Amino acid sequence: MGGVSRWAVRRPAWAVLVWVVIAVGIGLAASQLGGQYNDTFELPDTDSARAQTILADEFGAEVNAATAEIVFTASAGGPIDDVRTEVEPLLDQVAGISGIEAVASPYAADASDQGLVSEDGTVGRASVTFSDPQESVDVEAVGSLIDDVEAAQSASLDVGVGGQVIDFAGSEPPKSELLGVGVALVILLLMFGSLVGAGLPILTALLGLSVGLGAVTFAARFMDIATFGPTLAAMIGLGVGIDYSLFVINRYRQAADVGRDPKEAAYEAVNTAGRAVVFAGTTVIIALMGLFVLRINFMNGLAVGASLTVLAVMLTAVTLLPAVVSLLGRHVFAIRMPWARHRAPHPEGKALARWGQALQGRPWLYGGAALIFMLLLSAPVLAMQQGFPDASGKAEDNTQRIAYDLTSEGFGPGANGPLLVVVDVPDEGDLTGAEALSTAIGEDAGVAYASPPQPTPSGEYAVISVQPTTGPQDQATSATLERLRTDVIPGAVSGGGGVAYVGGQTAIIEDFGQVLVDALPLFLLVVVGLGFLTLLVLFRSVIVPLVGVVASLLSFGAALGATVAVFQWGHLAGLFGVTGTGPILPFLPVMLFAILFGLSMDYQIFLVSRMQEEWTRTHDNRVSVRRGLAGSGRVVAAAAAIMASVFVSFVFGDDNTIKMFGLALSVAVLLDAFVVRLVLVPALLTVIGSANWWLPQWLAKRLPAVHIETEAEASEISDVETAEPAQAVG
Repeated sequence: MGGVSRWAVRRPAWAVLVWVVIAVGIGLAASQLGGQYNDTFELPDTDSARAQTILADEFGAEVNAATAEIVFTASAGGPIDDVRTEVEPLLDQVAGISGIEAVASPYAADASDQGLVSEDGTVGRASVTFSDPQESVDVEAVGSLIDDVEAAQSASLDVGVGGQVIDFAGSEPPKSELLGVGVALVILLLMFGSLVGAGLPILTALLGLSVGLGAVTFAARFMDIATFGPTLAAMIGLGVGIDYSLFVINRYRQAADVGRDPKEAAYEAVNTAGRAVVFAGTTVIIALMGLFVLRINFMNGLAVGASLTVLAVMLTAVTLLPAVVSLLGRHVFAIRMPWARHRAPHPEGKALARWGQALQGRPWLYGGAALIFMLLLSAPVLAMQQGFPDASGKAEDNTQRIAYDLTSEGFGPGANGPLLVVVDVPDEGDLTGAEALSTAIGEDAGVAYASPPQPTPSGEYAVISVQPTTGPQDQATSATLERLRTDVIPGAVSGGGGVAYVGGQTAIIEDFGQVLVDALPLFLLVVVGLGFLTLLVLFRSVIVPLVGVVASLLSFGAALGATVAVFQWGHLAGLFGVTGTGPILPFLPVMLFAILFGLSMDYQIFLVSRMQEEWTRTHDNRVSVRRGLAGSGRVVAAAAAIMASVFVSFVFGDDNTIKMFGLALSVAVLLDAFVVRLVLVPALLTVIGSANWWLPQWLAKRLPAVHIETEAEASEISDVETAEPAQAVG
């Protein structure tokens, strides 16, 4: 990218024009050829996947049909006939919504046979079938259904609507993200003291983000991307985009402050910080693309969506921003704030140089305290429970929560997550074996009801609906599923020649978590291994990459521990707008690690690259570590504060998935920057000494020489050696 970045500095008008064309082109492609987002996923070679495949082959589109359930009861506790005059107009209104194909009423003659009325007659449910399948359901139709049901709630009628399809109407990014941008602007104003200088990183990041999201929409045409995928991509892209632009423009300011000509300063920025941004962005993308080893299309879509936005904001930071800086010249830091109008340029990082000297005076104390602190924050991970949060974790007045609670009340907790057992029928039409299996399943202590086997259209299979005695989130339900698979079903079908597979949403979720656990070692090997090799090439050291990897694992553990404490245990839940507790999403640890590993490597690159060049210049490890802190510590701290403010702003939206990611990433970034990179890593590198920069000779001869900073830039950094005696730390 170096040649392209330098071209952007030489031909800034052309570079800006090229970006305008790219933005318009991708915007048009997204609007005309963009795909639709969906939450469907396929699991490789699992029990539930085999059951789902059979059901899809036998029933076709019916299996993927988008459905919802309107569940209601009379507030006074009487039979559902007491509210018939309120419910039937609601059902007629829902049936008239464009995009809804049918509504099965609990007031129909055969409603009890269809399981639409509870045994005591106090709870009814109406099944709603949409015209389109789940992956392409009409979002406006879903929204109209929710609006109609919520409007029907009254003093005499408790009514809610549930079903996975209801989540489709709530996938818009939270407006609170503007709060994160506002905080970022304040931090940049404090850092640069200029409205133009503070605004450039934000505007550049926003343009890159719009291009990236357009590319994500276009990519959805060719692959499955979850409904929350664009929001997650926006959160990551906005955070890293502002940071990358900040690194470049801060490097420009450092060069300008010591007398560089604007063009020279721009070249220096792209040759130093620009290189670091390319390495950092590449590391993030490599970590994200490591998710492909999981072989789950759902994860692939999230990886591609986030990678496209990171790529877009990285490219704008190293091409568009240098072009704009080159055009503006000395006006880059125009419109000075009052506190910065008479600021005299000075070398970077006096305070951090003094902090570095204090830390090096007691590295074991500071490093040990940081390590213990991170381990304590990681402790809740040992009690982490994984699963997909359902409506039981939503606010009590949420329409999905109302439907969930009424379903549990009227039909039993297990009605919110039934299992489907698909039985192979050896002799077509002979259901004897399937009936025996249904009886055996029904006798299990964890099963409330097992239906008689229903033959499929081909007659080759039969389907048994199984309702557990416990809800989907209950650990007892997982135990029941495991018992059915390993004991009850094998024992019932042995000798009969039949084969049975357990499917249904609860089984799919359980298998999803198991697939992730099984693939985790390979995933960690790929992501950590490639990250280590990248740092090995960049720093030409074995110890520095190893320290970086271990430090990233500590940040990951602490962030996951904080997530468990808030979302599973409920600590400080009210502060973050979390209305209910529940298990941690099974894909969150894997996705969080991929994102965090890349982001933490960013800070490692920006911090240690200065140390490396100082080592090359002085061969004094203590001076190198201290000057690295002085040269890059301030911008790393500012970048972390900006990124965390962007991430935490997403916590205050309505989507629990995005809430989890927002909190985990914001905590991770803050801890990684302020505790790990500015305390633990410098302490470790100080203790290890000159061995930090050791590399076997045979390997040194084979690795390319890559430099980010240059020796001539040492004058731009302050150090305690050049500070006034009164300011030094003794």
